[in-house]
Amino acid sequence: MANTQKKLENPKDRIVLAALELAAMQGWDTLTLFDIAEELDMTMAELHIYVEDKFDILAALGRMIDRKTLENMSKPDPEISPRDALFDIFMDRFEVLNDHRDGVVAILRSIKLDPKQALVSLPHLCRSMGWMLEAVQINTSGIRGAIKVAGISALYLKILRVWCSDDTPDLSVTMAALDKEMSRAEQIANTLGF
Repeated sequence: MANTQKKLENPKDRIVLAALELAAMQGWDTLTLFDIAEELDMTMAELHIYVEDKFDILAALGRMIDRKTLENMSKPDPEISPRDALFDIFMDRFEVLNDHRDGVVAILRSIKLDPKQALVSLPHLCRSMGWMLEAVQINTSGIRGAIKVAGISALYLKILRVWCSDDTPDLSVTMAALDKEMSRAEQIANTLGF
């Protein structure tokens, strides 16, 4: 119980959740740090203790999504292929994103229109995808690992666009698109000897 309470009191998580709520209402591009501080009844000086800027909030959001996805994933099963395990963890991730759908979609719309945000976010995305691969015991070391991370990041971005417009209760449209893209990626990987 104490551990759960501690998680709820994590100031950075509170900041991220407030930013998501506000982004859903007013859009990410118009959202200011002052708005977030006011929503949390913090001074700007207090907010500054936890975040450097809005990019830092995006990085914290990515880490929060990673953590929740890793908490929700099933224990590794040696009977399941790496492809199926990766499929499962991606669907876990989309379900976590679904809990904050409106805010996340607002952020993604803003990033799409702002190349600077996209460039700053890319290393964080690749780090997240590295965690997803490692969680299902796919090695990300060396050149081969870097290629895997880059490939899976591109795949994830493609499916993220599908997820943004998927209004099915069970994310069946996202699931079908993910399955199709993973089959295509698997064929390419087999051709290249991965």
